[in-house]
Amino acid sequence: MKIALGSDHAGVRYKQQIGDYLKSLGHEVHDLGPFSEEPVDYPLFIRPVAERVADGEFERGIVLGGSGNGEAIVANRVPGIRCGLCWNVESAKLTREHNNANMISLGQRMVDEATALAIVKTFLDTPFEGGRHERRIKLIDAV
Repeated sequence: MKIALGSDHAGVRYKQQIGDYLKSLGHEVHDLGPFSEEPVDYPLFIRPVAERVADGEFERGIVLGGSGNGEAIVANRVPGIRCGLCWNVESAKLTREHNNANMISLGQRMVDEATALAIVKTFLDTPFEGGRHERRIKLIDAV
């Protein structure tokens, strides 16, 4: 799977670890920055991830910040993106099963490293259920 990563300065450490983890699983990973913990304006790094996922260049996107809230908001402003803010494995599972999310947002200050990696694995491994959720997705995409 082709996966794009982006963060703000508060998510850089987990972003790098997640990138290494994804590569170890055989995924093609593109880190769109930043590459240090120097303060940055996170929309400059999050929006390009969302745009490239929406354009189909990448199948999934993962964005990170301190809480993950701002990153999810920025990503969800891009038409065609369904970015779920995940704080545990169950939230990652449901955002895929019920919402067909193509991106997730994580807060480096909100979850420990092991949980972050488990969320990522769940996000990638969980299929969309379809069926009764299809109508909801059409409504979400129409808004």
